[in-house]
Amino acid sequence: MPAFLLDPKPFILRGIAVAKIMGAIIGFWLFGGFFGAMLGYFVAGFFNSGLQANLRSGYDLHSQSGDIFFTTVFSLMGHIAKADGKVSQDEIDQAEIMMNKLGVSGAKRQQAIECFKQGTSADFDMAALLSTFSSAVRFRADLKQNLLMFLVEMAIADDEFHASEEAILRRVAQSIGIEMRSFERMVEMLKAQRSFAGGQSASGVDDLATAYKAMGVDASISDKDLKRAYRKLMSQHHPDKMIAKGVPADMVAMATEKTQEIQAAYDLIERSRK
Repeated sequence: MPAFLLDPKPFILRGIAVAKIMGAIIGFWLFGGFFGAMLGYFVAGFFNSGLQANLRSGYDLHSQSGDIFFTTVFSLMGHIAKADGKVSQDEIDQAEIMMNKLGVSGAKRQQAIECFKQGTSADFDMAALLSTFSSAVRFRADLKQNLLMFLVEMAIADDEFHASEEAILRRVAQSIGIEMRSFERMVEMLKAQRSFAGGQSASGVDDLATAYKAMGVDASISDKDLKRAYRKLMSQHHPDKMIAKGVPADMVAMATEKTQEIQAAYDLIERSRK
């Protein structure tokens, strides 16, 4: 991705400098002379100081969002593993597999393990963590959706979705302002997408029905709208898009696998329509 899309800050700051110069020119034109130019320059600088403050705040928020996203995901992952009262070796192994799928390594891996352990502790306060997360991401509905998506993916990674796991995830959805119907639709889609893991599927009628579920659309959808839904899903799971939206770079490796599943489901539907 071009650098200015990931970090437009230098370009915005240059724009602020240009705005000050333009302010000086306008001041000179309106009021004339050196003092008019200086007045325009300082007036432009006054307004731009607010823009710079907002810019710094925005970038601090982006960094904070990434940190709290990482912490929240792995803490809740531990909490979900403990949902039945104990953490089995299978669940620990599954957590390790999930870290590999996400691409978490090095110091970040150790941080993820510590967060996982905190989530399994008896005094873990899920409500407080989710409150902190919601405050950090504020009105970022995309990050809230991504958090829930990651957690559902982890819960169904063993091809089972236990009632205790679902109960916790429903509480998470409610706490971050996601409606239950949206949560249920997400679970249905992610379960269906897992049927195309590795980009492979059979070609039976049941698989075709599953493919439509994986795309989140009805079988009666038009070709045009199907392609639109496909492009939207692929865009949502593109690694660069996820990073730009605040998902830590350490956690986007799974996006490649997800796009393969979506592609396989779409290809099956396309073949069936020819």
